[in-house]
Amino acid sequence: MTQTLQGKHALLTGAAGGIGLAVATAYLQAGARCTVADIGAQPTHELAALMASHPDTLNYIPTDVTRSAQIDALIASASARFGSISTLFNNAAIFDMAPLLESDEAMYDKIFAVNVKGAFFVMQKVLAHMVVQGVQGGAVVNMASQAGRRGEALVSHYCASKAAVISYTQSAALAMAPHKIRVNGIAPGVIATPMWKNVDALFAKYENLPLGEKKKRVGEAVPLGYMGDPTDICGAAVFLASDAASYITAQTLNVDGGNVMS
Repeated sequence: MTQTLQGKHALLTGAAGGIGLAVATAYLQAGARCTVADIGAQPTHELAALMASHPDTLNYIPTDVTRSAQIDALIASASARFGSISTLFNNAAIFDMAPLLESDEAMYDKIFAVNVKGAFFVMQKVLAHMVVQGVQGGAVVNMASQAGRRGEALVSHYCASKAAVISYTQSAALAMAPHKIRVNGIAPGVIATPMWKNVDALFAKYENLPLGEKKKRVGEAVPLGYMGDPTDICGAAVFLASDAASYITAQTLNVDGGNVMS
């Protein structure tokens, strides 16, 4: 992957930790300039350390992707610092769960505000920026999930939100094809991110399991036999952003150890 993104400016949302931070690191190693956005007012310790080692090619901009004006400000600040955005890694998302009959309107609104509304308008506004700027080789990588491939009894809103990401990826790819801008997605399986501590605790609550048991079980159930690491997403993320994927669009690639076959 060395220097395969040389000369590109990548905007990454939800990238202060977990998969987003791993991909930001990979993009930097591949030669890209990176603008990282997340909800926190200050970068995390891990992101701050990465910024210290890449002072000229990495910048952090706090952003709430549910606020349209903040997305506009993010794009303006990012392009002022590093030039036109050529790559979007659209990753900001939240997770929550409850039994279907107990899931309330507040949970629905919260999940869809970030995972669907936020993801769509970040994508739309970055794509508009690419078109206006005449970006050559523009690429969007939307983060879906294996949850978007099927429903789950306890995870209905999250599954639906990620199914929407897959659908928007297809629609946007068709809309952007005349502009030679590619739009693809990645559907990770179970990945050992910091968010899994909360996920595991929720499953423990609703399935009456000891803490840690759900994480252990889902890892063992993966055909490859283990839960993935955030770095396992990086190869696909770099490839889809690179010119090596120049004839690939409207696809959502499963990176899940064999959990989903499609």
